[in-house]
Amino acid sequence: MKHLARLAVLAVALAATIAPPLARPAAAAEVRVVSGLGLCYLPMIVAAENKLIEKHAAALGVPDAKVVYTQLTSGPAITDALISGNADIAMAGTSVMLNLWDKTVKFAPVKGMMAICDSPIYFNTIDPAITSIKDFKPTDRIAMAAGKGTQHALILEMATAQAFGFDQRNKFDTLAITMSHPDGVAALLSGGAVARTHVTTVPFIQMELANPNVRTILSSYDVTGGANTLITAYANDKWRAANPKLYAATYAALTEAMGLIAADKTAAAQAFKRFDKSKLSEAEIVAILNDPNMMSFSPTPRKVMVFAEYMHKTGLLKNMPTSWKDVFFSNVHDLPGD
Repeated sequence: MKHLARLAVLAVALAATIAPPLARPAAAAEVRVVSGLGLCYLPMIVAAENKLIEKHAAALGVPDAKVVYTQLTSGPAITDALISGNADIAMAGTSVMLNLWDKTVKFAPVKGMMAICDSPIYFNTIDPAITSIKDFKPTDRIAMAAGKGTQHALILEMATAQAFGFDQRNKFDTLAITMSHPDGVAALLSGGAVARTHVTTVPFIQMELANPNVRTILSSYDVTGGANTLITAYANDKWRAANPKLYAATYAALTEAMGLIAADKTAAAQAFKRFDKSKLSEAEIVAILNDPNMMSFSPTPRKVMVFAEYMHKTGLLKNMPTSWKDVFFSNVHDLPGD
């Protein structure tokens, strides 16, 4: 596995099954951020391209700050990087952050720094016989990027519980098959021989719905009762306490990046294409960014407790937070989160 490069931005795609490297201690005044792939991480891309963390660190009296940005392919791999000491700040799904908080809360808590992106998870199908979650049969297959405990799997369980009752929440678990987002798109658009339903996110939603035979039968927003935070940034409390200026600079930089995206979506789309080498056109990216029902960047956590309550009820969380503030550091406590 490659060492984390001392460059402002470096994209490294690593399989989740590869073991994390031996921990490399951070250099003085260094912030190591690890995230997943895709448009949901645009604030970090904009912050890295414009050296916003370095700018805010200098303003706080740390003029020589260095930023290392690495991308991995899954939430578990991102978590491994954080707990192995190869990252200081991680970005992944809300459920991933909640799981890590639950496992560390009593000795070295990992908590949320901020929300990064609100974006829905869609259930798209090419099967004309499926019009709602109630139409799945034992022979159907549902493609999703990862399994148990992920937000994709949780939304399937929660929707099933709402449709059939809590005791039936696992009714469709055996229908789920693990498939990367690109492979899920290919499976759907090739006619659905492997899977005729795909649980996916932006921009794969748009790629699929461009086909007139594909329909959406469910959105995570339907299940959670409104927009929910898909991606959060989180850190170990020990690192935060030891590096308060770098922590504050990162929060300020990501918040500023969100403002820059809102002010000039064309420039943000161009930054994403430079970084991601996306096959989406600039116009297609701008259209996604302009749709508030598809993507919204804000530090304010939304619907965190919906996931926490369900995860605790099913045993995925041993510790139940009393509010969303229990799982986030105080820098966002004044925001109108839920």
